[in-house]
Amino acid sequence: MGKIYFSEIMAQYDHLSLETKWQKFWEENKSFKTENDFSKPKHYCLDMFPYPSGAGLHVGHPKGFVGNDIYARYKHTTGYNILHPMGWDAFGLPAENYAIKTGVHPRITTDQNIANYKRQLKSLGLAYDWDREVDTTDPEYYKWTQWIFLKMFEAGLAYEQDLPINYCPSCKTGLANEEVNADHTCDRCGTLVEKKKIRQWVLAITKYAERLLADVDTLDWPEGIKEMQRNWIGKSEGCEFEMKKSDDPTKSIRVYTTRIDTVFGMTYAVMAPDHKDVELFITPEHRQACESYIVSSKSKSDQDRTNDAIAKTGVFTGSQVINPYNGESVPLWIADYVLGHYGTGTVMAVPAHDERDFAFAKKYSLPIRQSIRTKILFAGQNAARKEAETLYRHVVDVIIENQN
Repeated sequence: MGKIYFSEIMAQYDHLSLETKWQKFWEENKSFKTENDFSKPKHYCLDMFPYPSGAGLHVGHPKGFVGNDIYARYKHTTGYNILHPMGWDAFGLPAENYAIKTGVHPRITTDQNIANYKRQLKSLGLAYDWDREVDTTDPEYYKWTQWIFLKMFEAGLAYEQDLPINYCPSCKTGLANEEVNADHTCDRCGTLVEKKKIRQWVLAITKYAERLLADVDTLDWPEGIKEMQRNWIGKSEGCEFEMKKSDDPTKSIRVYTTRIDTVFGMTYAVMAPDHKDVELFITPEHRQACESYIVSSKSKSDQDRTNDAIAKTGVFTGSQVINPYNGESVPLWIADYVLGHYGTGTVMAVPAHDERDFAFAKKYSLPIRQSIRTKILFAGQNAARKEAETLYRHVVDVIIENQN
């Protein structure tokens, strides 16, 4: 028997007519329609809905869709009732930017792009239930997102808050992080992007932090992806306390910390440059330097400000605040590694027990004081051999209240 080469088989394969034939069959017979068959185990297979904001699909779309399609077909052949829909994430900045680029109204470009995307996806033969197609610009769809929002508002889960956003002073609009270039300029016009506080709606996701974190642990995902989800959920446990201005006790700041046990090692405190009360603590002789620093911080993203790989900077306000636990006055600094919308926007700095605080203290020659030391306790006996004592080590942290 002679050898048969794959290239010879492919040369005889008329993919255009054969695939067209079966795609027509699937569509006419609704081969992938999801029935309400409760006798079968159900499985929901969801692709990321594409933005219909370009002239057509790019190679990254089928790269993601094909894997899900293979899995959905596998589950179908093993007896599952599969829900595998497709839709279009058609609102937002991508659609707006494409309309600006083409000079055509977004309603027109969105409808045209959806039709083209749908044609291309069907030509790939992906197993979607097109009867469940989702278009986020369809009033029959977004009336339900509005209904959900109202329910969240009624339950106190949606509220307004002044928060900083990426803002382009030239375009006079807010920008997503993806629209800000690496040099902090606007992707649209090249203008330097700044941080600007605006009134916006916020969802109280943190009220569900415990449940979300517990559910993340059950996911069969790579640990790195799960850790990203935990960071996004952003649960933080700590406490707040008040620090009064040394020369004016009528002025005070609230400090948030996750390590109250190190409070006796505080040698300075740090406010975010976008803290609402920062002006109250800047003395006249330090005003020019502080205001210049605050302006420069507006061009930095939150990611850059909190990136441990980037050297931290700051400026002294000229004020001292009092540690209420030992009565000591410590200098109050402004540093952009503290975010105004996290915690209280002010932190205590304990350089002996925090790498970031340590690097900052070394850079600006600030005191470093240890407030926690490790103590090893020994206890216990080996009951089987009374003549030989077995010591069990218990490592504990001991707070050092006064260490000069």
